[in-house]
Amino acid sequence: MAREDMIMASQEELRRLHVIRKVEEKVIKQVEAGEILCLSLRQVGRIVKRVKVEGAGGVIHRSRGRSSNRAFADEVKVRALDLYREKYGGFGPTLAAEKLLERDGMELSKETLRGWLMESGDWKKRRKRRGHCQCGRSI
Repeated sequence: MAREDMIMASQEELRRLHVIRKVEEKVIKQVEAGEILCLSLRQVGRIVKRVKVEGAGGVIHRSRGRSSNRAFADEVKVRALDLYREKYGGFGPTLAAEKLLERDGMELSKETLRGWLMESGDWKKRRKRRGHCQCGRSI
């Protein structure tokens, strides 16, 4: 069971916290912290202020854990995967995406569909075969 005072942070966020703590201890100035972190003076000031109010969690990005504004709804994903399994099981993601648009009116990019299929285990990533000529020359 995770305690409430524990936070998950990336290496970059831990580095940022370390530098911000040095600013709070007045070991370095905000300008120097900005140069170290590749941030503007104003951004460093905002982070310092947030760390004072929220503690170590103030360095964590605000949009962590939230889905993208451009993400498809879960219903669309489920419907696309169901249609793929029912009608287009032998198809690759590119052809399946074309058929989903053509026959079912679902507009998805082939890469979105490929990601969903790999995530669900319906599609395995395969390497392309070598060409006929293996000597390195183009035909």
